[in-house]
Amino acid sequence: MFATGVTVLTTLSREQVHGMTANAFMSVSLSPPLVLISLDRRARLCAMLHEGTHFGVSVLADGQAGLSDHFARRVQREGDVLVPQFAIVRETPLVEGALAHLVARVVRSYWGGDHSLFLGHVEYARYGEGRPLLFHGGRYESIVTNPELFSLLPPELLQLLVGRGVERTYAAGEALMRRGEASDELMTVVEGTVSIERPGLRLTRGPGALLGEIEVLDRGGGRMATITAETDVRCIVVPREELRAALEESPGAAIALLEILAARFRETA
Repeated sequence: MFATGVTVLTTLSREQVHGMTANAFMSVSLSPPLVLISLDRRARLCAMLHEGTHFGVSVLADGQAGLSDHFARRVQREGDVLVPQFAIVRETPLVEGALAHLVARVVRSYWGGDHSLFLGHVEYARYGEGRPLLFHGGRYESIVTNPELFSLLPPELLQLLVGRGVERTYAAGEALMRRGEASDELMTVVEGTVSIERPGLRLTRGPGALLGEIEVLDRGGGRMATITAETDVRCIVVPREELRAALEESPGAAIALLEILAARFRETA
């Protein structure tokens, strides 16, 4: 019902690291510093924790969905090989690269139906810079931090893009699209700038720019331009079928997209 952060809970048992993905984590008290985790009683980690043992909490950063899937034992794409790296603090493993780390000692445990609740006294804490990984409605989400994006796109269309899209990032110099390629996605630039090139035309676009909006509606055509990241770029990507379904449900979003298409034709005519 509401968005949560994503954590990886870890402990060390017989010199082996054991971990699992969890979002049932909360702060309980600042003085003394206490946190609470909730574990399915069937989870192996649950059987390893008892009063006096330590557990680690690694709060995952935006872009670490692969680590979340790894510790949740979700099936990953063929060829994806992920080997997590750990830092050992107070004899407790912590996932390297995470946004924040905590090490806590179990001081109480409670029965909670099919879950067990573990109250931990925090003995170590570290917080870094960056955006957290979010989870909502069965999928990962990201925080849109650029206010310019909200002013450049009509609200109906912005809601469609954020609600139906997934995030994708590109490094500076990387091609987002190539002229002539098959097209089945609509992209929206969230952060960074891109160059758009086709014969006789070169443009630069930034946050709020729609990319591939003509081709995604035309099943018979390929990409009309090559689009390259001038800086590191973050995009929201909506597949064609998701876009069409959303436009059928939201006439306001469809009209907003048509208005953008009309303005684009006028600009490049």
